[in-house]
Amino acid sequence: MDAARARKLADRIQQVVAEMLERRIKDPRLGFVTITDTRITADLRDATVFYTVFGSDAERADTAAALDSARGVIRSEVGRQTGLRHTPTLTFTHDPLPDSAKHIDDLLSEAKARDAEIAKRAEGASHAGEADPYRKPELDGDEEPEDEPSGRAGSPAT
Repeated sequence: MDAARARKLADRIQQVVAEMLERRIKDPRLGFVTITDTRITADLRDATVFYTVFGSDAERADTAAALDSARGVIRSEVGRQTGLRHTPTLTFTHDPLPDSAKHIDDLLSEAKARDAEIAKRAEGASHAGEADPYRKPELDGDEEPEDEPSGRAGSPAT
C-alpha cells in the first residue's frame, strides 16, 4: 500500500477517534484523554491508536478499560467515515512519550541545579599553579620573540 495513503488514513482515524471520545462516548471511566498518534499497518488491517491520560495510574487504568469497552463503537464509526472495504481493527496503547519527556525535563532541571551549585562553589576559587602554565623561552633584552618568520610571505628568510 502507498505510504502516503496509509499516513492520510491514520490521520483520519486519529481525528475520528478524537471526535468520538469528545462527543459521543459518555463513559464515566474515561478520563482526560488525548489521542497523540495513530499508526496503521501497510495492509490497512490493523491500526494502533496512541493516547495519553492526565491523572493518576488509577485513572489511566479506568481510561484503558473505557477505551477497550468502546472499541467496537469507535471502529464502526471509523469504518463509516473512512469508507474502507475492510475497517481496520483498533488497538489502544498508552503513549509513553509524554512521561519520557517529563522524566528528561526533570533530569535536565536537576543537572542545571547541580551546575549552578558548582558555579557557586567556584566563585572565589583560584587556579592551582601559575596563571600561565606554558613555558616561554627566556629572552635577552635585545632579542625579539620568533613568533612570525621575518621577511615577506612566500620568499625565503635571509
